[in-house]
Amino acid sequence: MNVFVSNPPRASRSPLHILHVIGSLSPADGGPPEAVRQLVHAYLEVGDAIEILCLDKPGDPFLKTISCPVHALGPSFIGRYGFSPRLWRWLHKNAHRFDGIVMNGIWTFPDIAVRSAARRARTPYGIFAHGALDPWFNRTYPFKHLKKILYWPFQYAVLRDARAVFFTSETERDLAKASFSPNMWNSVVVPYGINDPEDRRREPQQLLKVEEERRQEHRSSSTDQKEAFYRMVPVLRGRRYLLFLARIHEKKGCDLLLRAFAKAAASVPDVDLVIAGPDPAGLRANLQRLAVRLGISGRVQWPGLLGGDAKWGAIRACDAFVLPSHQENFGIAVVEALAVGRPVLISDQVNIWKNIEADGVGFVDRDTLEGTERLLCRWFNLPEGERDAMAVRAKASFLKRYAMNRAAVAINRLFNASGTGIEAL
Repeated sequence: MNVFVSNPPRASRSPLHILHVIGSLSPADGGPPEAVRQLVHAYLEVGDAIEILCLDKPGDPFLKTISCPVHALGPSFIGRYGFSPRLWRWLHKNAHRFDGIVMNGIWTFPDIAVRSAARRARTPYGIFAHGALDPWFNRTYPFKHLKKILYWPFQYAVLRDARAVFFTSETERDLAKASFSPNMWNSVVVPYGINDPEDRRREPQQLLKVEEERRQEHRSSSTDQKEAFYRMVPVLRGRRYLLFLARIHEKKGCDLLLRAFAKAAASVPDVDLVIAGPDPAGLRANLQRLAVRLGISGRVQWPGLLGGDAKWGAIRACDAFVLPSHQENFGIAVVEALAVGRPVLISDQVNIWKNIEADGVGFVDRDTLEGTERLLCRWFNLPEGERDAMAVRAKASFLKRYAMNRAAVAINRLFNASGTGIEAL
């Protein structure tokens, strides 16, 4: 059964105690950790209690500013699969304390453990697939697809028995049904996004102490944030630039972006390209060599992983955000750009592309070299007044579609519902 959960009225909900489980909260892991961080604040804002269970080291610095209890159990025994007897024991001991459990990610041991512990404790659970059921992965990695077919009976049981399998768009939901069979689970499309970075309203009382460091960061003015970025990349002072802000991964289309920029940017010598983000697969060196061969190395900047004021400064100061990805179930960084009024240039494989076109807040094209080149040329040829108008619409689009507190309320209502939770919605 497919269900879309919109923003329910506040009167229909009551506070809950929710556990989120995720392999890692490291910013280097991209969108899912950032989404959980955003949800923490959203849950607290609407009055829910939240705890997080992860396999990070307890002393990892990126855990220090998370404003809820974090149970960091240490790395697993089998790499990214996340096999951890400690996590299994913790869940079976504590699952009964929660009104609902949310697993972030699939194809790993923690979601097997969540299913087992939740069923034993009679605690409902939901699971975010985070794009991992997209058929693109089956086509691109056929050997991994064979392994997943063998693993599917275990993974399918997790999805089938969940109160809901959460998707961040109707496109992601529909694509998931095409990957494996059987595929009978309760699909729920939830509102998704980030918290408004411009919101200076008083925090809820319970946030005043635990979020002091985070709130101090948000007090930084946009000028201070831009300055933090320019200190990292001083060559960009006074220059326009396009910003790619994501993991450097083959699915993100970084090679297409470099080749398209080399063709399209000859007519705009005052525009640079910034490729920022972690490099988990070690692809950056090859991409830098490609930039040299294309004759654009002097116009491509590589600041690495950006966080805090430097990240927001990079987004605020950019001409436009660009992501020619081959597969993207949502695109948290796309929404971050909209939130501060920056237009976006994306492929039609970013699953929110229809909203981008409908709201007139960017351009969309194919995830090919020709499509990416058209994206850039359309932007470069757009009159300045039209670029400014698009920027104004970007913020309005964010407020209409992507405020994260709507996701927190929707998840709360799902766990508050009786029975399977689906009929009541």
